[in-house]
Amino acid sequence: MTTRAGGAGLPFIKGHGTQNDFVLVPDLDGTLDLTPALVSRLADRRAGIGGDGVIRIGPTVHAIEPEVRALADQARWFMDYRNADGSVAQMCGNGTRVFAAYLTREGLEAGPDFAIATRAGLKHVRTTATGYAVNLGPWRLEDPEQAAAEGFTAVVSAAGAPDLPGLRIDLGNPHTVVVLPPEIDLADLDLTVAPAVAPIPPEGTNVEFVRAVGPGHLAMRVHERGVGETRSCGTGAVAAALAVRWWEGSAHDTRVWTVDVPGGRLTVTVEADETVELAGPAALVADGVFTD
Repeated sequence: MTTRAGGAGLPFIKGHGTQNDFVLVPDLDGTLDLTPALVSRLADRRAGIGGDGVIRIGPTVHAIEPEVRALADQARWFMDYRNADGSVAQMCGNGTRVFAAYLTREGLEAGPDFAIATRAGLKHVRTTATGYAVNLGPWRLEDPEQAAAEGFTAVVSAAGAPDLPGLRIDLGNPHTVVVLPPEIDLADLDLTVAPAVAPIPPEGTNVEFVRAVGPGHLAMRVHERGVGETRSCGTGAVAAALAVRWWEGSAHDTRVWTVDVPGGRLTVTVEADETVELAGPAALVADGVFTD
């Protein structure tokens, strides 16, 4: 495996945001070759550290992607996010808060407000009393003409929830949101197998199953592409709130949403400019060295 000069292994930090957990790998000089095989070993819950994803912390100026390097004058650090199967992803909502917690702990960012670079663009972070809030920027409804005409843009089926309408939303990463009818209980879904989505999105999709708890209050479970069911998905919570808000229409223009996930609670705020902010806790729980 790739090691650091003067050491016998790879330093890491384990963290989570509402139990959506990550292995963070500091690469402060931008020289680490984080291969898909290494990501998979790090994320393995039996033979590795275990996590829903792996986050490399590297200088934005050394990013491979030119569109990320272009953000270096606005964000010093790049959140290089990988799914647990080793595939590259645009970003991760819960991961941005854990990334911010590491930067703050290590003194790499000193202010209460700062920006981080992702493959989905610049994300603005602010410190709160209970964690961090991250403005995820603009969002996009996929296939708006079909959505306006039919009220949905995909058909989703899972064990316990056959052939339900879904709404596809892009937050820099892809989501398909399904609101469960009253006769299907959120707890009864079997998400050990990936839900079937038609048409199949070219880059795959996270799938959120949602139950309305009350006005501006949702409960959600999620199957993440490249991972499986996770205890939480930050961008998924945002997508769920946006989808329900879109379905409700302008008569119920709720701006602040509470989203309960198996791992805790998140807050989604739709700003006046229609960007969205995700707020919630972030915890760093262990530091170590990976020596496999």
